[in-house]
Amino acid sequence: MISEDRVRELAGHRGSCVVTSCYLDVDGRQHPRHADYEAQLEHLLREAREKAAGFGSEAVRSVSGDVDRIRDWVRGGFDRSHVRGLAFFSCTADGFFEVVESPLPVTNGIAVNLTPHVRPLEAILQAYERFAVLLVDRQRARLFRFELGELTEHTEVFDAVPRGEAQPGHPAQGSRGSHVQRHTDEIAHRHLKHAAEVAFNELQQRPVDHVILGGPSEVVAELEGLLHPWVRDRVVARLVIATTAGPDEVRQAALSVEAAQTRRSEAALVQRLRDAIGTGTGGVAGLEATLAALVERRVDVLLVSDGYATEGWRCRSCRYLGPRGRKCPVCKNVMDLVDDVVEEAVEEALANKCRVQIVRENADLDVLGRIGAVLRF
Repeated sequence: MISEDRVRELAGHRGSCVVTSCYLDVDGRQHPRHADYEAQLEHLLREAREKAAGFGSEAVRSVSGDVDRIRDWVRGGFDRSHVRGLAFFSCTADGFFEVVESPLPVTNGIAVNLTPHVRPLEAILQAYERFAVLLVDRQRARLFRFELGELTEHTEVFDAVPRGEAQPGHPAQGSRGSHVQRHTDEIAHRHLKHAAEVAFNELQQRPVDHVILGGPSEVVAELEGLLHPWVRDRVVARLVIATTAGPDEVRQAALSVEAAQTRRSEAALVQRLRDAIGTGTGGVAGLEATLAALVERRVDVLLVSDGYATEGWRCRSCRYLGPRGRKCPVCKNVMDLVDDVVEEAVEEALANKCRVQIVRENADLDVLGRIGAVLRF
């Protein structure tokens, strides 16, 4: 499973030889037969051998081992019921081999470099954050948990109104009816309090990034007042949706909310960068300035436009990154030309525990040079 910790661990891998990073789309809806994605894999593995030639004979031998190991793993079979994408990271020379299974499709691709190519995994994590949907009415509550856009678990709470009590929309008449209605309201309130407690306990054990509430407006409003502040602070939307809704209906409604939330978060972060640049000290934009800030360990948040890639230089000795080479300006050693220095920047930022934001369709960041950083100092 993809997780932030695992992506950071991969980004921090440092070995004695190159790493082969291979992404393979095995989505059964696109590739119903094994032969379909195996043919794509062979094309990628041939490309890996070609890329290895530029790194020397030791790299050629190591990548040859990587190719065999990746091929054997795929041909050995795996459970396709919950896997739609695979990511392989291999360095035979160091005995390093990792496989990440994704419940979402990936774009086929191969990279041979000194570090694992992790930006596609980071992009998946950001596109599908962890979120929960809590649906309530006066008798029932359902908590759905989604990770990477897929339902992973749900919990149900049912507190029935006793037979003979007044029901919503059918109030009893007279003074006795008022008493019955108050009693019914008290039962419903205890039910919502119970649901709030269950939600807090469940989400404390396995936290989420966002919470979406659903149900009749007046019931949702009452529930929200009963939520623990830790849960309430994560509420990003309220939907009018029945507690009887199926998982697919809940998922589609929630994904629409999440997409809008992601756009707002990205826009706010880009605005923060623009404001920081405006102060003259709090931010930088453009490839050269951003790489320099990474080298100096000054980056707090790295922002990169989705799909941005360009050549650059990496020093093996001191890990300097720059747009120009070939002599390292820090240690004076000869640097390596890399196909995608932006990927190198992402890996460096993740390895140094910086926040990385892959920004989609934001013209403001594109104008700034498609890459920038909010600085720590």
